[in-house]
Amino acid sequence: MRLSAGGLGPGLRHWIPVGCRLPYPSCRLVSSSRPDRRRTDIRDSMVGDGATYESWTRTGLIRRLRALEAELRTRPPTEEGTTADLPPTKTKRGVDPSRYSTRYIALKLAYLGKRYGGFEFQAMGNQPTIEEELWNALTRACLVFPDGDDEAVQFDRCEYSKCGRTDRGVSAFGQVVGLRVRSNRPVRRQKGDDEAIEEEEEEEQEEEEQETRPFDDVADELCYPYILNRLLPPDIRILAWCPSPPAGFSARFSCRERQYRYFFTQPAFSPRLAPSAGVAPGWLDVKAMRDAAKRFEGEHDFRNLCKVDPSKQIINFRRRIFEADIVEMENVQSAMPYLQDPEHRLGGDRSHHPKVYYFLVRGSAFLWHQIRHMVAILFLVGQGLEKPSVVSQLLDVDAHPRKPTYAMADEVPLVLWDCVFPDADVDADVDAKNRFQDALRWIYVGDERPINKFGPFGVIDGLWRLWRESKMDELLAHQLLMKVEGQGASQRRGDEGDARGKAGVTLFEGGNGGRMAGKYVAVMEKSVTQSPEEQNEKYAKRKGYASAEDMRAQKAIMGRGGETEKGGGGGCRGLSEVREETRDDGS
Repeated sequence: MRLSAGGLGPGLRHWIPVGCRLPYPSCRLVSSSRPDRRRTDIRDSMVGDGATYESWTRTGLIRRLRALEAELRTRPPTEEGTTADLPPTKTKRGVDPSRYSTRYIALKLAYLGKRYGGFEFQAMGNQPTIEEELWNALTRACLVFPDGDDEAVQFDRCEYSKCGRTDRGVSAFGQVVGLRVRSNRPVRRQKGDDEAIEEEEEEEQEEEEQETRPFDDVADELCYPYILNRLLPPDIRILAWCPSPPAGFSARFSCRERQYRYFFTQPAFSPRLAPSAGVAPGWLDVKAMRDAAKRFEGEHDFRNLCKVDPSKQIINFRRRIFEADIVEMENVQSAMPYLQDPEHRLGGDRSHHPKVYYFLVRGSAFLWHQIRHMVAILFLVGQGLEKPSVVSQLLDVDAHPRKPTYAMADEVPLVLWDCVFPDADVDADVDAKNRFQDALRWIYVGDERPINKFGPFGVIDGLWRLWRESKMDELLAHQLLMKVEGQGASQRRGDEGDARGKAGVTLFEGGNGGRMAGKYVAVMEKSVTQSPEEQNEKYAKRKGYASAEDMRAQKAIMGRGGETEKGGGGGCRGLSEVREETRDDGS
């Protein structure tokens, strides 16, 4: 096969190194030889098995691939003359990293996490991850140079660090990563490099012209967001890049503030018919939720509002929350007139519903699943099943050292909204509301060329298409709901009285509907888990350590031995245990 890149304009060729794959739709695959007999046999055997690989797991696909490779090795050689007239296969020309300069940058990216298995790459995961898609785009654009197999994810080769590790289904609109990438800055040739000079005469002429003027770190540099957005899926976008992170920068450890938002509707789920006195099930008491949210503010021990991972041997569960609040969104309402009927509406509230709110929380760092545990408690308060004081009880770890076994909230409405990197040399760079000022110099999409933001194939154009697709789904679902609601006779209030009494309570946990839960048991009356100290001790002994303290001591020694800080790059390998207090797994 050969690539025909006639459709590529000169403006898109300059950043593609020799030997790099061309990832554009205009590239055409042109057949240059007859099919290989062995490959045809394997394809026939695969089809003959009746395999439908679309539904296979990743593990199953790998196992099948290995079986086919083993079958190919055991087959006898092809008959003489069958491939003699075929042209020799061209060896892919590799990219020589020494011919290109590199630089350390930071990228700000956004993604919708619903169809991904989380941000962090998982070798044997059943769903793609954000890091996997990012790595594929980086290698296809030849912005990073992996060793050996291009398909293997090798972020450790580019001084990589990430700000937050969002879980499966969680989105982010302000995620930040730091890494070293290929640069457009010219590389001075060494004497005797005649062959390379002859092969790239045009490139040499461009370098000679650039030598007459200093290299501009932004104007003369590759447009990283534009390059990567052409290669990434439509639900992953690079929003900005920072050309000059400070020395020792780490996207993880340099971040001083992370903001999350958890979105929900009012009513939370389709309201049941209201009893003769009271509020129809499905509505939330937003005022009580706001009271409970404010109790999270300050520095507290959140061991009862997170999930403990004993493999990390965390002993410090104190985190500082700068702000926690319930905020109503504007201009996002959908018209549902039947919610104003006395049988459905929220008491005497005659305002238009449904409304959209979000739980806003800002903090320095978060524990594993901390946000979703906090939201779960707020929903119980909003449904009137718990009082706001339950938050104060859960934060009192002296009185309650073991976490009650309650379910955490759904993951899809959660968004890592922003990450803030203040000047490390200015400790007082915070306002009266504990808001840090971001000191990174971000170059947003469109700052250099507005067409990259609003033009054809710009980031706004792509996000508009993504939004409209979702909007049409919402519109059709809304019209169907309203059509069905208006058909037939309305149910009377007394018709479901007996059924409601037998069904118990309906719990809202952030998903698309309520969950029937029978008789409700208060949070502080539920069974409890082992304390973090007990879980750490049990795990350490199961792994062969004398105690949890012994395990932490040995891991600290290993961490100090592997600690690496690359100048200007901020590689952070080996620091996860030594600097555990800044770990962020809030999703």
